[in-house]
Amino acid sequence: MNQSRRSFVVASTAGIAGFGLGTPGLIGAPQAVAAPSKGKAKSTILFFLAGGASHIDTWDMKPNAPEEYRGVFKQTATAAPGVPLCEHLPMLAKQAKHLAIIQGVKSTVNTNDHHAGYYYNLTGHVPDQSFLSLGNNRTPMPDDWPFMGSVVSAKRPPHPYLPSLVTLPEKPSKAPYTRPGQFAAKLGIEYDPLYVMGTFDKPLIFNAPSISLDASLNPKRLTDRQAILQKLDDAKRLLEHSSKTKTWSKLQDKAMSLLLSAQATKAFDVAEEPVAVRERYGNNTNAMSLLLARRLVEAGVPFITVFWLGEERLNKKCKSGGGWDTHGNNFNCLKEDLLPSFDRSFSALIEDLSQRNLLDSTLLMVTSEMGRKPKIGDPRSGGINGAGRDHWTHCLSVLMAGGGIQGGQVHGASDKRGEFPEQKIVTPADVTKTVYHAMAINDLEAVDKEGRPYNLLADGNPILDLF
Repeated sequence: MNQSRRSFVVASTAGIAGFGLGTPGLIGAPQAVAAPSKGKAKSTILFFLAGGASHIDTWDMKPNAPEEYRGVFKQTATAAPGVPLCEHLPMLAKQAKHLAIIQGVKSTVNTNDHHAGYYYNLTGHVPDQSFLSLGNNRTPMPDDWPFMGSVVSAKRPPHPYLPSLVTLPEKPSKAPYTRPGQFAAKLGIEYDPLYVMGTFDKPLIFNAPSISLDASLNPKRLTDRQAILQKLDDAKRLLEHSSKTKTWSKLQDKAMSLLLSAQATKAFDVAEEPVAVRERYGNNTNAMSLLLARRLVEAGVPFITVFWLGEERLNKKCKSGGGWDTHGNNFNCLKEDLLPSFDRSFSALIEDLSQRNLLDSTLLMVTSEMGRKPKIGDPRSGGINGAGRDHWTHCLSVLMAGGGIQGGQVHGASDKRGEFPEQKIVTPADVTKTVYHAMAINDLEAVDKEGRPYNLLADGNPILDLF
């Protein structure tokens, strides 16, 4: 392993966040099941626009609505007839033949806020009453329903040298307000994601802080230490009947494999990409995260999540946490900051995968924890004069591409003001089932700690019209 490389460096088994030690688990998980041949997607990239992206200002625009709803942006035609987008997404408009837009997703949650929105859209399960009673104190719990990526990880055969589920460039949100829904939870800690962190000041550098290799170590010294640890482990074999001990041993083995794999190190090194490719994506951490996601697809990782990393410089400007939570100055924040970066990076990902003949076998999904309130003016940021949009979980839109999805189409519709779903109404459960369908995951049975079978997602149906 080359310690001087600029990107991903992994190591010590002392804190294996990416293999499931970040959240306590409860049960044994289902055995990996080989995917039936009918599913085209070998990998999924979920691009989550953290904060709550405005559907009405992007891909569900209402040009005929009153001005206090439609805002100042114009709707523009794209390369796919019948798939209009915001005028500030010109690069994505050229890729519209690949896009399927799911309009009017009914994702209402009892808090109309972030925590419950994350949970519903990441798991497909309606948040329980604890989200209402605890609010922002409703942190992830061991018996939560699992993240869709964890289900994919559990149901697919394990990757030979990489984790099956990778999340980057952050774990939202800052502790103690960690968002529920992004972990394996009751499915078992070994199906938690590997978290790979990035920062805005060093967009080419990604690392997993809980498994970072000390500078004094190299692979030889590491294997020497592993031999000593093995002797200690031999002395503890009587404990091997414990499911927790077995899980810990599995995680140790996975971490050691990752540590010593030159292939793994190479997969995470976005600095190896030609300058022209990096510039096409955009020289920022969110863009490089999508480029890294493409590299992980090439390496065969089944599920990669990219959570949009907010910029602190936008906090004051947008009355937000720097992401898509545009409580104030909605239109300038979108036009000048959020949309240009998204437009360049996501269109580049589609173009890149298509040119490499990987798009048909890679499902792309763009979603968020909520939409934005169609009527302009958030009381918390100056009302109408503040030009912001408040939270709105009652209606959002989801973009999909690749993975067997038929592009150039819009499924469903919201009402004339973009407030509520109106036609072909679907829920996050249906969207989640669509991901499973694309990846040919039909067996959703798991077994709890008492050996009782249960269904990982009983609600919803795949949106077959998309395929």
